[in-house]
Amino acid sequence: MKIISWNVNGVRAVVKKDFDACVAQMSPDVLCIQETKAQDDQALEALAAMTNYHVYVNSAVRKGYSGTAILSKNKPIEVSNDIGVEEFDTEGRVITAEFDGFYLVTVYVPNSGSGLARLAHRKAWDKAFQVYLKNLELKKPVVLCGDLNVAHRAIDLKNPKPNYNKTAGYTQDEIDGLDSLIESGFVDTFRFFYPEEIKYSWWSYRFNSRAKNVGWRIDYFLVSQSFTSRLKDAFILNEIHGSDHCPVGIEI
Repeated sequence: MKIISWNVNGVRAVVKKDFDACVAQMSPDVLCIQETKAQDDQALEALAAMTNYHVYVNSAVRKGYSGTAILSKNKPIEVSNDIGVEEFDTEGRVITAEFDGFYLVTVYVPNSGSGLARLAHRKAWDKAFQVYLKNLELKKPVVLCGDLNVAHRAIDLKNPKPNYNKTAGYTQDEIDGLDSLIESGFVDTFRFFYPEEIKYSWWSYRFNSRAKNVGWRIDYFLVSQSFTSRLKDAFILNEIHGSDHCPVGIEI
């Protein structure tokens, strides 16, 4: 089974950029999408050509903002949106799909914003989201994927020193949030297989960053410790274009 996660930076935009061909090339059994930037009906319309998949969407109250989707060849047992905390459930950031042996959670974690204006919100989110995941884990192992909006270690971004504690996605508070998740029993699948490999999943549209590979690894698959025996591989698909992020995935 191949599961792929991709922040598409606008689902209505990406479907005009060979999205169908990219999905066919990747051939995922499940495709998780973040940052749809569309309302439910708009996202479903944009993904209408994906007839081999059951499509589930979760959109923000604010139009053209955030939003997630899951496309699955096999129909999940159950699908639910959000984490049950009112403060965090208006931006369409989480979808959970239950399968026979695990829960699959896709997430678009809040960005701490320009000038770190939303860092306090982000810290509160991290704590609430971890509680949600650990409660799921009481029933079944969890596979978490998506844009976590944090580079975990210096190896995960091109220029760590000038960005540390100054740029959203590489502050100690955000790093601590991911550390807490990992210390609670989740495993970073890419590092599980490739502890020293330098590979990024996001590049700024500015300064020709992708061509120069001046990037960040902020898109992840994390799994419950008990699930690692089922992992076959983890990967980052730098060759797939269409967004400022590239897809990431696992095989199980």
